[in-house]
Amino acid sequence: QVQLVESGGGSVQAGGSLRLSCAASRRTFISYAMAWFRQAPGKEREFVGGISRSGGSTNYADSVKGRFIISNDNAKNTVLLQMDSLKPEDTAVYYCAAGYFSGSSSSAQYVYWGQGTQVTVSS
Repeated sequence: QVQLVESGGGSVQAGGSLRLSCAASRRTFISYAMAWFRQAPGKEREFVGGISRSGGSTNYADSVKGRFIISNDNAKNTVLLQMDSLKPEDTAVYYCAAGYFSGSSSSAQYVYWGQGTQVTVSS
């Protein structure tokens, strides 16, 4: 069974930073492409960014490009989402997802999901 466990959410003022982590088993980490999505109250879940199995390729939503960075911590089987210059509109529950197609921005392409972690950015 594939388990993804997010951590690192919290509350921060606009302009601040947070780093989210998504822990997985070694098998999951090397078998799937990974991505981060987010969902704000009353809105649909949206793609934030993704990273390939090898970690050599990343892609981002335009809304976070230049502010967020996704990376792999291979030693810990963890996918990281470094979020800088946070804005109130970044407030959402952030989800880690695993899928077969690297770089896909469609949630339908991801088969495993974490439980989510809340990020709140105040102005």
